[in-house]
Parts: sequence; structure tokens; C-alpha cells
Amino acid sequence: MALEDAKTQMDHAFTREDLRGPSFELTFGGATSFLRRRYTKDLSGVDIAVTGVPFDQAVTNRPGTRLGPRAIREASSLQAPDAPYGWPFDVLSERAIVDYGDVAFDYADIPAFPGALQTHIAEILAADVASVVLGGDHYISFPILKAYAEKFGPISLIQIDAHTDTWPDDDMDRVDHGTMFYKAVKSGIVDPATSVQIGIRTTNEDTLGVNIIDAPEFHRIGPEAAAARAREIVGDRPCYLSFDIDGLDPAFAPGTGTPVWGGLSSAQAAALLRGLAGVNIRGGDVVEVSPPFDTTGATAIAGAHVATEICCLLGWRLRNGA
Repeated sequence: MALEDAKTQMDHAFTREDLRGPSFELTFGGATSFLRRRYTKDLSGVDIAVTGVPFDQAVTNRPGTRLGPRAIREASSLQAPDAPYGWPFDVLSERAIVDYGDVAFDYADIPAFPGALQTHIAEILAADVASVVLGGDHYISFPILKAYAEKFGPISLIQIDAHTDTWPDDDMDRVDHGTMFYKAVKSGIVDPATSVQIGIRTTNEDTLGVNIIDAPEFHRIGPEAAAARAREIVGDRPCYLSFDIDGLDPAFAPGTGTPVWGGLSSAQAAALLRGLAGVNIRGGDVVEVSPPFDTTGATAIAGAHVATEICCLLGWRLRNGA
């Protein structure tokens, strides 16, 4: 059936009628929506909206993550014909997933950006739809979390990252991809006691009460034990998952702004994410994919897989009635 379908399917981003099911469109052609889902602003009957945030004006080192959403979408084309491997269900067939396009903002009016993004996410959540965000630098998680906290109250955070991003910064209007979780905790939108950061391998003495599974500990205990500990920390509280691609070792994700050695492998990240099945995840993002430094495309591929796994985690929660 797949070969027959491939003869007729093209530009599924615009032509597909059903929001569910795989796409057998040529992986090397056509319009590159995420996983060949339909581009639409209509959220009727939708479970998950994937949206891009092409913003990188908050970086402290190498830029380029504004091009991340486009690269992740292109890389995801290879995944579109198959059910995500390692899961006992096919989220593409069970759940209505759309590509909601990118947030609109004035690139020259940086102070207005956070509000524009918060409103963009709030519109998705108002339709009782979960968001999966393709970044963009990591600052974008702050306005997103504001929107989630408005709907769910103070939320738990599961963060995979080389950096805590909790360096002190009491100016809430500063746009910085290294201080936004400091602001999220200090402003009360993230509950530190039920949040966990995994893969950390840069020095920051004040963790603000957030639980840490740093990279050396992660390598000692393994991804399954780390996932079990994260589930225990979060409990059944609504949580948001933020995956900075520099949580992976640069050998697996060189195309990022602040690479740090000693990180997770792709296989470890896959096992970790699948081990989180059952958490009360309400949304997530993958950030810091920088195509100008991604000479082989490996980082965009990793980003596409992470975003797909977040969709699977959301689908797992929905199919189990949560």
C-alpha cells in the first residue's frame, strides 16, 4: 500500500485531508511541514499542534537557531512514513497532529517578542491543544511557560540540558537564553521542588532548589534510572519538557550554540525520553538547533526525533486517559 500511495502523494503539508496516519510522500521532495502534517490554523479536533519559533536574538555564543525550525521540519520528512520506533502505539495514526506554522513577530522589536510568543502559545492552549515547539534559542521557553502557568498554575519542568540556565538575572525584561529558568522559578511559574534538570555539566552553584541529575551521575546510573527518578520527582503534577539539543554530546549534536563535551548520546536520549512515559506532560520544546554549524544535518535529525518523542509522550498520556 505504501508504494502505491507514494505514487500519488505530494505536498501533504497542504493536500492531506486526514489529520491522522503516516505519509508516504517522497522523503526528498515536497513541502516540508513537520512529519508531513497539514499546515493549518484550524485547531478543531486537534490533539497536538507543532509550531516553530525562529528566534535567536538571546544567544551568548554562536547564533543560527532562528533557522532551526525549518531544518527540523526538513529532517522530519524521513520519519513521516513510519510509526515512531520503540513505542507500543503509533501516535501519527492515533492522534490528530498539525503543523501550526511559526509565530509571527517583528524581528527588530525584541522587547515585543516575549508577549507575542506567550499569546501565540496561549491561543493553542485555549483550544485544549498541546503545543510542541521547535526552537529557536532556549529563551523561548520562558514566554511559553508563562502561557502554560496561566492555564495549569505553577508547572513542573523536566529539562535536558548541558546548562541549568538559572544564572541570576532579576531584570525580568532582559532577553537571555541563560537566565530564563531563574526568572521562571523566581516568578513562581515553575515549581523547583517538583522539577528536574538532566545532563547538566556546567558550573552554577545556586540550583534554586531544582533537582539535578548531572551528566556524570546520568552516565553512572543510566537513562532508565534517570527517567525513573524524574518520574518520582514530578509525580502526577502537570509538567513541561524542555530539551536543549546541547544536552546531547557534541559528537551527536555539533550544530548548536554552546556545545559542551560529556553529554548524552542519541541512544541514551531516546531511552530517557521513552522512560518518561506516564508523566503528566502537557507540552514541550526542542531548542538550540543551529543549522549553520550542523554540517552533516545530524543535529537537525536529533531535533526531529526529540520532537517526535515529545509527541509520543503526549499521545501516551492521552491514550491512558490523563
